[in-house]
Amino acid sequence: MGAYTPLPWAPSGLVDEVVRTVIQPTVDELRRRGTPFIGLVYAGLALTSRGLRVVEFNARFGDPETQPLLTRLKSPLGELLYAAATGDLAGRSLEWGSGAAVGVVIAAAGYPDAPRKGDPIAGAELGGVFHAGTAQDPSGQLVSAGGRVLTVVGTGDTLAEAREAAYAKVAQITLPGGFHRTDIAAAAADAERKGDSPFSVQDAGSSTGSGSDA
Repeated sequence: MGAYTPLPWAPSGLVDEVVRTVIQPTVDELRRRGTPFIGLVYAGLALTSRGLRVVEFNARFGDPETQPLLTRLKSPLGELLYAAATGDLAGRSLEWGSGAAVGVVIAAAGYPDAPRKGDPIAGAELGGVFHAGTAQDPSGQLVSAGGRVLTVVGTGDTLAEAREAAYAKVAQITLPGGFHRTDIAAAAADAERKGDSPFSVQDAGSSTGSGSDA
């Protein structure tokens, strides 16, 4: 139902640990089997009292983590994808912008059991609004067409500012019966403001690049 980046609670060395224990072994095993993979792999991870655990792998961008994460990416995404497809990715590094980004999902009435479709949406033309479960009816009206309808992303110098920007946009969007969580990145922003480190592992988000509030 939402995601945020960066992760003020992330333990030191978390990215290195993920690469060493999850990503690189996966790539090595694919190579060993003679089935090298070219494309996107999303690793859904959890930090637990027993250490790092893999929840899932997807051969696509993660949702809703991708929306706030790529908002901070300064490297041209098209160039990176082309380099991967043509075998020219080695040695390239990613350039990230400073600041923070928070994404809030607006879900349809009835989600997740039986999402209602066809409800009119207004206000979604704002910048930073990413469509997921939307369509146009015969008259051209934007309507809901899935469970997680929109992800609304706000940015700022801090997580608190990014949250404020995201929820200000959410307040301008109408969807009959639609709903969203009001606490996305709240604990992380509070920890950032206080200079605290970490939540307990039970409170931690689920990605090395962006935390997810499910």
